[in-house]
This record gives sequence, structure tokens and C-alpha cells, in this order.
Amino acid sequence: MLLPIALFIVAAAPAPMPRLESKDGRHALIVDGKPFLMLGAQVNNSSNYPSALPQVWPMAHRLHLNTLEVPVAWEQLEPVEGQFDYSFVDTLLAEARKNDMRLVLLWFGTWKNGSSTYVPEWVKTDGRRFPRALRADGTATATLSPFGEATLAADKRAFVMLMRHLRAADPQHTVIMVQIENEVGSWNEARDYSPAAQTAFAAPVPAEVAAALHAPAGSWASLGPRAEDLFSAWAYARYIDALAVAGKAEKPLPMYVNSTVADPFQTGGAAHGAPWWPNLDVWKAAAPHVEMAAPDIYDHDAKAFAGILDRYARRDNPLFVPELGNSLDMARFFWLALGKGAVGFAPFGMDATGYVNYPLGARVLDDATLDAFAAPYALFDPIAGDWAAIAAAHPTWGSAKSEIGEDQSTVLGRWRVRVSYGLNSFGEPDWKFSKMVPPDWADQPVGGAVVAQIDADTFLIAGQYSRLRFALAQPGQGEAPMILSAEEGSFVNGSWVMQRRWNGDQIDYGFNFGAKPALLRVRLGSYK
Repeated sequence: MLLPIALFIVAAAPAPMPRLESKDGRHALIVDGKPFLMLGAQVNNSSNYPSALPQVWPMAHRLHLNTLEVPVAWEQLEPVEGQFDYSFVDTLLAEARKNDMRLVLLWFGTWKNGSSTYVPEWVKTDGRRFPRALRADGTATATLSPFGEATLAADKRAFVMLMRHLRAADPQHTVIMVQIENEVGSWNEARDYSPAAQTAFAAPVPAEVAAALHAPAGSWASLGPRAEDLFSAWAYARYIDALAVAGKAEKPLPMYVNSTVADPFQTGGAAHGAPWWPNLDVWKAAAPHVEMAAPDIYDHDAKAFAGILDRYARRDNPLFVPELGNSLDMARFFWLALGKGAVGFAPFGMDATGYVNYPLGARVLDDATLDAFAAPYALFDPIAGDWAAIAAAHPTWGSAKSEIGEDQSTVLGRWRVRVSYGLNSFGEPDWKFSKMVPPDWADQPVGGAVVAQIDADTFLIAGQYSRLRFALAQPGQGEAPMILSAEEGSFVNGSWVMQRRWNGDQIDYGFNFGAKPALLRVRLGSYK
């Protein structure tokens, strides 16, 4: 008996919403239901138009990116009040999918780098409706006040329309995260002196802020020398949290704020009110719907870079580096960020439009500079999800060559891990019988390594321009370490696949990494 053929149209299961997960002080960005390491870059500020995109995608592939950070400006989304233009967003989504690239959208709304240059002209020219922050002497600044109710309402409406459009146009979540505003904070005064700001400053400190600061109830002035900076942080944070709440009601993507940074060992130097580390407790209290505060780092000093990462790598704040200088020497900090559990890393200005922001970044994006970022990304691109899952569940540690190139070490369980720089792959620097000429790159600001401890005696290690060694941290009487196996390989469908074993010269002088990074699984033991 022949039965009629039934045609069934089965709706595809909706893609899981990207999210951030935290457990035991470690964090993971979850995309398509799985951990995801963002190998990113940010385009230049004016590359957010269709005409610039042909200069973007070849660079993205050259760098082995899996994610691109791209601005969407309020002035381009809503050039006429109440009229929204999604043409660039739609073009960007289509081209990102064609290029197999995820996106992080940067909402350049009320503020970009502490100023208000990306607002539409109809906002710029209506100072009565959209008031500017005032200096103590009553003169206006170039920055819109965070106490402007109409400004907040208009920015929020535009941001909501963007998120609503993403909900309809991006069901597969090509966009995995959204940055709200850009490097907010005041470079003019410690705070706004507009009438609304004055009224707010005279009011009691909100209870949640006082609790976060472990301060007794009282006025803002009672908070001491940093009172005005903390007040500004609260003002910006509450404004941005209002956008986050409204935006997430349309599409609950992870959202974050980025910050100017300064000396990680001092409290001053960054923009007033910015989500800089001395203000993070206020930001966490006043903007609970913003998952991350993230540092934009242009400090080329290794100690300072590490210190900034440490300030942001908190149990309540996943570490993410959404912007850093794109000069060759900055590439080595990828290894450091990876070891501190970063969910993503993104040098700034990575497109071929011809613009460079030297001296913050590279003087020219030549092959050597691009290769410095591309080589580690190429290693991690096929295993980005595997590494993200491992880092979310196991201890990790990273190292980047400092200005003087000294050894760096840490202890993981019963093992001490030491990383050295400027050494040849073969032999020891103190050998007397043969003159040891350092490698060509010995004095260059390149090199790093990262370690993940899988179990008590098993490690994943990777690196570039570095030597890594293991030793027993506290050896017993007559106990000595040994390498049971060292496998170079990768992960395929979540399983480790060995490509070759390292032995002999390749391990007799530590694990040596050159210009081409490698990934090893190392099993250790000891004997007496």
C-alpha cells in the first residue's frame, strides 16, 4: 500500500543567546551554547560605512580573526529624529556572515572618548533640550551631561531600536556582544556642575553605592578626596545601566563598557567617572545589568599591562581586552591576557583604510606587525572553543616578555613553571666550550607563553619566542622531575590529536618556542 508523502517543515531550533558564565572565579563567553575565545580586532573609528568594508575583511582573514569589533554611531542610525537607518547594520551582518565572522557592535551614542561627537546633528544643535556638562565656573564643555533626562531618553530610544532590529535581523546571533558608549568619563572637571548635577551631588549617596564602598550613609562629599570622581562614576553608570536594561528587553546580549586606563598602581590619571579600577565597585553597584567593565590599554610596559589586567580580572568581572595598541610590541600581551583568563583580545585599528594612530599604535601596519598578532591567533583559531572551555575549568597562567627580559615563574600545584626569553633553542647560555650568540630576536619586545593545568601532572603549553621549563616546587629528598611525554598537536572535535612527540634536543633544554607558535600537551612525573 502506498502512503501519501507528507512534507514537514520543521522549524530550526533557535540559536542559543550568547551569554557570560562564571563559576569559581573563572569566566567564559558562551556562543552557540559552547565556550568561545574571542580572537578579535577593532576597526578604525570611521570604518563603520559600507564603502570601508572592502578594506576590512581581507585584514580580518590575514589576522585569523573570529570576531570583529565595529562601531555603530547614533548619528548614522538616527540622522533625523525618529527616522532610523539600518542599512549599514544590515550590510555589516550580511558581509560578516559571508566572511564567517562574529561581531561586537560598539554603540557610539552620547559619549565617545569622553566627548559627544557621535550624536546626531539635531542633538548637537539643541543645547537647551540636550544640556552639556558644565565646569565649576559655569562654562559649557563639549560633553553632554549625564543628568540630561531628554538626552538619556533619546539615546535609549535609539539603542532600543538598534537592539530591536538585531532581534529581527540577526536570529543566528552574528552579533555576540554589545559595547554601550565608548570610554565615558570627563577630562574637563572631576564632575558635572550643571543644576541637575548639583542637586544630585547634594543628595545622600545611594544605599547600593555606599554598601559597595563600605561607607556609612551620608553625603557624596563625605566620601573624601575622591568623592567627585565616584559621583561621576555613579552618574555615568546609572545612565548606561538604563540603556542596558532597555536594550536587553529587546535582545539580551552580553553588554560591557570600556575604559581609559592609567597607572595600575595609582588611583588617578584616567577620565573622571570612567569604569577605571578605582571606580569599579561603584560601577558594579550602579550598573548591575552591564556584565563587564573592560580596559583599553595603550601602555607598552609589561609590568603596567599585567597590573591593569589584574585590576580587571575579578570574580565579579570577566577579563576582556576590547582595545589595545596595534604596534608589534603589544602582540606579546596576548599570552599574558590568555593566562589571566581573558574571554577576548582585540587590537585597535586593524583594517587597510590607511589610517594609523601612532604613537598609540603602529607607525605602519607592515607584515612584521601583522604577523606578530596573526601567528598566535592562527594557532588558537581552530581550538578557540577548546581553550575557552579549558580556561573556564582549570588554572591558567601566562607570561609576556618584559622590557629587561627576566625569567618569570609561577607555581601550579607541585610544579614550578618558568619562562625565559632571548635564548637559543639548543643549549644553555652559560656554556663555556662554545660561544653562544643570542638569536636575532633576543633584544626585541616579542615573546610569551601560556600554561593550563589539566590535572596534577598534565599541562597544555603554548608559546612564541620563549623557553618554558618545569621543576618540582618542593622536591622530596632525592626526588627529581621527568617528562613522561610531550606531544605537539591540536584539538579536533573536542579531542586531543597528537601530531608528533617532542623528545631529544626538543626537550633537553626546556620547551623552546620560536617564531611559529606551537601547542603541546605535556605529562610530567618524578623519580628518586
